[in-house]
Amino acid sequence: MENSSFAKPLTRRFIAGNTLEEALSACQKIHAQGILITLDYLGESVTLRQEAIASRDSCLASLRRIGELGLPATVSIKVTQIGLDVDEQLCFENARSLVQAAHAIGSRVEFDMESSDYVDRTLRIVERLHEECGCVRAVIQAYLHRSEADIADLNRRKVPVRLCKGAYAEPLERAFQAKEQVDGNYVKLAKQLLEEGAYPAIATHDDNMIAPARPFPKDGFEYQMLYGVRRDLQQRLVGEGYRVRVYVPYGEAWYPYFMRRLAERPANVLFILRSMLGG
Repeated sequence: MENSSFAKPLTRRFIAGNTLEEALSACQKIHAQGILITLDYLGESVTLRQEAIASRDSCLASLRRIGELGLPATVSIKVTQIGLDVDEQLCFENARSLVQAAHAIGSRVEFDMESSDYVDRTLRIVERLHEECGCVRAVIQAYLHRSEADIADLNRRKVPVRLCKGAYAEPLERAFQAKEQVDGNYVKLAKQLLEEGAYPAIATHDDNMIAPARPFPKDGFEYQMLYGVRRDLQQRLVGEGYRVRVYVPYGEAWYPYFMRRLAERPANVLFILRSMLGG
């Protein structure tokens, strides 16, 4: 499926390309609109050491090209992409290589959060690297019951946080299930970050979730959005003087990412159907 000719029309709205250079071309166009970038080489849940190293090397190549082009960009990774399911120390060493490379070009590594089984181990890696050289950001998911305590701890450590709603299936004992509960907790956690955090990122396309950040100083946080989603809103916020960063995914391992985007926002399904019908 991921390599089929049928797939490209389905994904082109949300995936910047199969190759790094295709993604960088998209990034340059985004940058020309006054928007910041997070470059994401897609992949997760690798089970072999050589796969983890290959993912690390692809992310290192992203950082090298970001530096060469002078793009205002960070990179985003998943810890299972760089070997957490193989060996935690291998994962940490791979992550350290990326953070050191990001530090050298004045960039940052954003650590995506996966299912709740990975939260403790992900945060352990992030906190160690923050202490070593900074230039990391942790993603926290608002639908998890534990997130308020995690944010309080990260704020205390001055670790920057990207707040999102969450896109993995989680049981009732770990996560809020109703949209109203998730939205309410998102607003609560956003205010917690904006009042006490270190340059937080408010990751949402929902106008109701965007509103709580508006009273805060515009240079103290950034909004983050996904490539291909709510482009009108991205431009409007930039025009109002807010910092906006777009998450730009690329690579052939697009299927898990793509399916989560459809699950998160039903309007995306309608867009795909219209595209297939030529509408």
